[in-house]
Amino acid sequence: MQSKWLEWTQKLQAIAQSGLTFSENPFDIERFKQVREIAAEIAASYAQVEHPYVLDLFAREVGYATPKIDVRGAVFHDDKILLVKEKFDGRWTLPGGYADVGESPSESVVREILEESGYQTRAVKVLAVYDRDRQGHTPFPYYMYKLIFHCELVGGSAATSIETDDVGFFAENSIPELSVGRVLPHQIAKCFEYYRNPHLPTDFD
Repeated sequence: MQSKWLEWTQKLQAIAQSGLTFSENPFDIERFKQVREIAAEIAASYAQVEHPYVLDLFAREVGYATPKIDVRGAVFHDDKILLVKEKFDGRWTLPGGYADVGESPSESVVREILEESGYQTRAVKVLAVYDRDRQGHTPFPYYMYKLIFHCELVGGSAATSIETDDVGFFAENSIPELSVGRVLPHQIAKCFEYYRNPHLPTDFD
C-alpha cells in the first residue's frame, strides 16, 4: 500500500503539470506553479531530499500528465530466470527500464535485455501489467505502469553495461537480494508460475 504523501505528491504534480500545459491566463499559470511547489515540498519533506532537486524533477515534466511505462523481461534457461545486478544499488532485477518513444513495448524490452545482459531475446507474451504504487515498491516521484514480458532466449552471451555489473540465471529458491524499486519477490514468483504454466492469463491490478 503506497504512502498517502506519495499519492498526494503525484496527484498535485499531475494537476500542476497538466494545468501549466493548457493554461494561458497568467494568474492560473502562477497558481499551478504554486501547486507544483507544494508537491515538491511534500515529496522533499517525506523523502528527506533537497526541495530544489525535487522541484527540478517536476519542472522537467511537460505536457498532459500520464503514467510512465517500465518494461521488464522474464527470460528463462534451464529452469532459471535471468537477472542483472544494478550498479546503482548493487542489487538484482529483471532486465528492463523505461519504454522509449518510437518503440513498441515489446521492442523496448528486447532492447533493454540486450543492453543490460548481452542476451538476444524475442518477446512472446505479456505476463503482467501492474500499477507500480499498488505493488509495494519503494516510493518514486512519478506515477508508473510496469509491463512484464516473457521473452524467449535466442542468442547472445552474458555481458554487463553502463547500468549493470553482473549477469546470471537463478533458480527460484536461489534468488539474490532484489532491487525492490525495480522488481519484487512476489513478481519473480509470478514469473516462475507463468514459466510452469504458460497458459495462465495475463495478470493485472
